[in-house]
Amino acid sequence: MSEDTRSEMYAELAAVGPYGTHPGHALITMVEPHPGHEYAYNRWYEDDHYYAGAMAMPWMQAGRRWVATRDLQLLRHPEKSAIAQPVTAGCYLSTYWITAGRYDDHMRWTVAVNKRLNRDARVYHDRTHVLTAFQNHEATVYRDGAAGPRDVHALDHPYAGLVLQVVEADTPEQRAPLLQWLRTRHLPKRLAGSPAALVTVFSPTPLPGDRMTYVKQVEGVGTRLTLLWFLQTDPRECWDPHFTALDVAVTESGLGRVELVAPFIPTVPGTDTYVDLLR
Repeated sequence: MSEDTRSEMYAELAAVGPYGTHPGHALITMVEPHPGHEYAYNRWYEDDHYYAGAMAMPWMQAGRRWVATRDLQLLRHPEKSAIAQPVTAGCYLSTYWITAGRYDDHMRWTVAVNKRLNRDARVYHDRTHVLTAFQNHEATVYRDGAAGPRDVHALDHPYAGLVLQVVEADTPEQRAPLLQWLRTRHLPKRLAGSPAALVTVFSPTPLPGDRMTYVKQVEGVGTRLTLLWFLQTDPRECWDPHFTALDVAVTESGLGRVELVAPFIPTVPGTDTYVDLLR
């Protein structure tokens, strides 16, 4: 007897609600596999979780994994970070786009699926979530205007690297001016002539109360902004001067502070490339 999957409901759900291509939301998750579990974690995530725990879900329209080898980890700053302790923690980063207007629908599905995966022993527990948050899209700033890939393409375009930057306003009231300064003044200036084609800016949302217990509640809701810089060159080739003073510029604005600047390169799906270079 075939399992009842309530297939008749799919036609009803597909006929209603937003279904544009704009990435209105994101899941950004930085994880540290426990020592000795690097290979097993990588295979579990690539072979199972990337699909069953992410891409197979409704309204998750694009995804990409990134890795920070030890030399990339050592480029991070500031040394004392509210995000990562130590600042080198979190060698894998996964980024996913979620269709605008479908946040609540996706969250209901993802909570249910991850509870099912955990119940079926398909969750790898020998890892630490350094930074995991669903986020709302706030802005995208382009280096070349209308030319080149848009933000909807960013996780499919073969970018050579990514820089994760987390910025914190002192108060919730200061976040809007900080975002305005980033969008209209700081990012256009820093992107000009840089190896970064675009920067997406997101704000974190609180995780639901029925989230999995191994994922800690999101900090900085209301004050934090998460920036993803998509690079056309390896971050090691352009780190200085493009990314070494990002914290200085934000501090001098008087609108906030930088809690993390971390470079990554893309993983090679289906392989264990770079796993032996994490420590």
